[in-house]
Amino acid sequence: MTVLGIVLIVYALFVFYITFAKPPKIWGIKKIQGFVSALTETGTVIFFTIWGLAALVVGIVLLV
Repeated sequence: MTVLGIVLIVYALFVFYITFAKPPKIWGIKKIQGFVSALTETGTVIFFTIWGLAALVVGIVLLV
């Protein structure tokens, strides 16, 4: 369970990086652009932030 917790924390940090830095190569992926067209840019940022927070919380709970 410790390894899964660490992986989820690293995944959450990666999601936060994508969300706030918006690197063009990653942000331009069709799947993310599908989210942007469906939810708008602000909605996509909110969705990814909530998704990252959920992964972070589960990762921390697994470590505790």
